[in-house]
Amino acid sequence: MNRDLTKGNIGKNMLLFSLPLMVGNLLQQLYNLVDTWVVGRFVGADALAAVGASYSLMVFLTSVYIGLCMGSGSAFSMFFGKRDEDSMKKSFFSSFVLIGAVSIIINVGVYLFMDPLISILQIPESIRQMTEEYMSVIFAGMFFVFIYNYFANLLRSVGNSVVPLVFLAISAVLNIVLDLLFVPVWEWGVFGAALATIIAQGVSAVGIAICVYVKYPELRIEKKHMKLEIGIVKRVFNMSFFTSLQQSVMNFGILMIQGLVNSFGTSVMAAFAAAVKIDTFAYMPAQDFGNGFSTYIAQNYGAGKGERIKQGIKKAVISSGIFCVCISVIVCVFARPLMMIFIDPSESEIIDIGVVYLRIEGTFYIGIGMLFLLYGFYRGVSRPAMSLVLTVISLGSRVAIAYAFAGILGVNIIWAAVPIGWILADVAGILYYRKYRRIILSDYKV
Repeated sequence: MNRDLTKGNIGKNMLLFSLPLMVGNLLQQLYNLVDTWVVGRFVGADALAAVGASYSLMVFLTSVYIGLCMGSGSAFSMFFGKRDEDSMKKSFFSSFVLIGAVSIIINVGVYLFMDPLISILQIPESIRQMTEEYMSVIFAGMFFVFIYNYFANLLRSVGNSVVPLVFLAISAVLNIVLDLLFVPVWEWGVFGAALATIIAQGVSAVGIAICVYVKYPELRIEKKHMKLEIGIVKRVFNMSFFTSLQQSVMNFGILMIQGLVNSFGTSVMAAFAAAVKIDTFAYMPAQDFGNGFSTYIAQNYGAGKGERIKQGIKKAVISSGIFCVCISVIVCVFARPLMMIFIDPSESEIIDIGVVYLRIEGTFYIGIGMLFLLYGFYRGVSRPAMSLVLTVISLGSRVAIAYAFAGILGVNIIWAAVPIGWILADVAGILYYRKYRRIILSDYKV
């Protein structure tokens, strides 16, 4: 079902559109958590550290074309809101060609520069071979990530967030089943965990592509749309480039933090690997609500409905704030039991490190909830460069603080640097909006 977010009840439509995004990403995080649980429980702490280090690099590299897909989706939404079907379909073609080429280049580059990448991550020699084995398999499926995200963002841009959820659910269930088969039963170790992931990704990618072509003829492009018009290419490139750069900067900062964490040894690496998965799972609904909010803003921006945008902002801030406060309480109270899901109770040092991380991060989830709304807003009003600026502020301050003080204050300052970055970026984004609100909301040049 395609949902027109330019009319109807604002809060209800925004929530109904965002809910499948939240459920979908929770499912995605669920099978990431299952990977972590299976590897940690059935292969060991070294394997968990290897998968955790690989995960940071995987997220960084895939963020390039996931960001491209998200940016293109915002452009699609603006054309949809403007009711310019011809330009929308031309943008479908332009973005597919652009993002497909980039994803192929990334995939080839990873295998050519595998050893330097592992060295940059400061992987301890004891787990280097295991890390390389996991990475060699997991990156074989990255093209599937592009295909799924392209068609998922295409559907979401016209208000359909349910179909992407269906295929993500299929992928999540399949990944869990294969994890349990390949690792504990067949004892394939980290190779099995990686193989399970790429098979599941392939099924969701191929499935959603076929579904869009067969079930949604109104989204099919014709021969007349298969050309690169400079105006449309410029808009798609502008939205995609800055959104991709924002995602890449964000994950590059995380990658740098991973390198610093790795320098503290395998106990800290294992704790970080488990705690980050819990952390991400906890605030993921706020991130997805921000993405749903972005589609809402983009459709109404394309339609020129400034007053509806203002009302949507108020409702989104209240909704996100309530959720973040609730999830903060849950994570802080249950930090230790959550860590013990992934780490054997006998590994008390690893659990203690993870508990401290979760309580520091969890206390300030409202900061990242607001930041996700700001990202979504600026992407939706065709100012993706501002989202990039906020990411640089957030991640730049985090990396600077962590590297400057970790040698003096220890690993806890790495954790504390995260909410400091969130708050600084929030302040900057809100001040910019208050200063330029009238200009932003009166500029409807799509």
